[in-house]
Amino acid sequence: MDKPSGSQPAAIEAAAVAPRAKATIYPEPFAARVRGREKRALGDVFGLKNFGVNLTRLAPGAQSALKHRHSRQDEFVFILEGEPTLLLGEEEIVLRAGMCAGFPAEGAAHCLINRSDVDVVYLEIGDRPAGDAASYPDDDLAAALGPDGRWIITHKDGRPY
Repeated sequence: MDKPSGSQPAAIEAAAVAPRAKATIYPEPFAARVRGREKRALGDVFGLKNFGVNLTRLAPGAQSALKHRHSRQDEFVFILEGEPTLLLGEEEIVLRAGMCAGFPAEGAAHCLINRSDVDVVYLEIGDRPAGDAASYPDDDLAAALGPDGRWIITHKDGRPY
């Protein structure tokens, strides 16, 4: 990795970044649905604070997240390899390499599912607004970004998992 005069590198080989140590913030039984998802936090390598960039790989059968929407965060994905199925509200859209999709805060709930027999690789980009929350229309789950920047996961009625 080449480094400028600061502590962050100037450029990196994205695939050389180690996958996140913690695979998911979801408790069981929800964690099983994202098993096979691997994220490499590229933005963190550069010390980015206002938005995150992940290189994400979904094995066959894995999904990107539970179907969700954010209260404040905008999200964007760009498909590099494979053909994931985008669940967007009640729609299903097959994406392929070179396609992208954006999800504004308070927009339709969404997630990607790899229903193919080969890996899907994509970039996901999102801003990092304080006070963000995520809602999950299909699951008894709620998430709120705590003051320390970590997600607090509860049942929809507020009970902890």
